[in-house]
Amino acid sequence: MEKNTENRQRIIRKPELLNMVGLSDPTIWRMERDGIFPKRLRLGGNSCGWLESEITGWLTERMEARN
Repeated sequence: MEKNTENRQRIIRKPELLNMVGLSDPTIWRMERDGIFPKRLRLGGNSCGWLESEITGWLTERMEARN
């Protein structure tokens, strides 16, 4: 049986997120709180992550806004 990978979302953890966006942890938290950054997903316990597609979309919007 073949798995459908089309709808599969990649979840990234905080170290990768910080590297991708170049912002500090407190800045990301404030932006999430203010609704201007994608919300984190609670994965259970103290674990959380972000959807890579939402982060790349957010970065794309930022790049397009500068032009």
